[in-house]
Amino acid sequence: MEVVRSESGVRSEKIAAPVATVIARTKRFQVWFIRVCSSILLWTCLVQLLTVGELWHPSFMANTTVSIVKPPHHPPPLLPLRNYTSNGYLKVSCNGGLNQMRSAICDMVAVARLLNLTLVVPELDKTSFWADNSTFEEIFDVKHFIDSLRDEVRIVRRLPKRFNRKYGYRVFQMPPVSWSLEKYYLQQILPLFSKRKVLHFNKTDARLANNGISIDLQKVRCRVNFQALKFTPEIESLGYKLVRILQERGPFVALHLRYEMDMLAFSGCTHGCTKEEAKELKRLRYAYPWWREKEIVSKERRSQGLCPLTPEETALILLALGFDKDTQIYIAAGEIYGSERRLAVLSAAYPRIVRKEMLLDPGELQQFQNHSSQMAALDFMVSIASDTFIPTYDGNMAKLWKVTAGIVGLKRQSF
Repeated sequence: MEVVRSESGVRSEKIAAPVATVIARTKRFQVWFIRVCSSILLWTCLVQLLTVGELWHPSFMANTTVSIVKPPHHPPPLLPLRNYTSNGYLKVSCNGGLNQMRSAICDMVAVARLLNLTLVVPELDKTSFWADNSTFEEIFDVKHFIDSLRDEVRIVRRLPKRFNRKYGYRVFQMPPVSWSLEKYYLQQILPLFSKRKVLHFNKTDARLANNGISIDLQKVRCRVNFQALKFTPEIESLGYKLVRILQERGPFVALHLRYEMDMLAFSGCTHGCTKEEAKELKRLRYAYPWWREKEIVSKERRSQGLCPLTPEETALILLALGFDKDTQIYIAAGEIYGSERRLAVLSAAYPRIVRKEMLLDPGELQQFQNHSSQMAALDFMVSIASDTFIPTYDGNMAKLWKVTAGIVGLKRQSF
């Protein structure tokens, strides 16, 4: 019996040996497999972090004009020039209000970067309802604009003389197709520069798609908006003063009361207006051929939710949101249509309503009078610094505030 057990034990050892070897190899393979998977996962995370870090690196957000803290007096060191062979000159004319033109400038810089073009400092709209003859240099710091983008795109203040009309050169003008992708510009616009060294985009509103664009081009857009488009020292100085005055009086709401004449004429919203006012708004709509819709039924437009809140409705909304009558409200808007008559209900509910004209001396605003875009720049600075921002219409200003608050990290309220 002992011999049998011994032989049995020997046989068991011989059988167990290869099994143990297999198990050991399996464990080593598992450990190796786990290490490989972990390495792949770690490298993937690292690449993603580097990509995000590059996009939102502190230097990327430096010198942003929307910061409520005054930028440093000493300019940052110049970025290295991007070395590339330019395919031609791109001249652009922006149309619309300040925030629409701002968005267009971001798009056109991105297009110039994509096509390796030299961008001429953009022209601003001088033919719109506001009849504002402000130049780019009167609203934005043009030197900062050029220098802060020198590592992306070459920007010049004006076309070389050889391309001037007085020398017999005719610049080809065209409006790009709205909401276009990179493919359109690469395949249809770039070949035009082989025949014509200069192209003039005479319309720039929404000419580049918001989505479906490469991350590199989106980064260029962001750099333009949050770094390159810095207001002039004159605008910034007065904007900071407005913010300081308001903050010394306590927390404040920035109310973007979009109830101006141009807005009502364009949208066809006449609720609460007199018959004469409705006729006046219709005449204005017909006076501008680029406003496509002429015959608009106000009730239908209103029922579709496409009208701005009236001042009376705004008062109800503020009350419903819980703002008491002691709330300080800054109206970030132009002249309200119907003037004091339409503001009566809102002013009665909130007596601490203020405007920039009430907070500053007439002499301080004199240089900005009749320049709606420069006035809008002041309102933009105040809105960014507000404790609460309330737009009465989902337009360009509201969208830009939301993006700015998200990017800069403003811990403020918006409704």
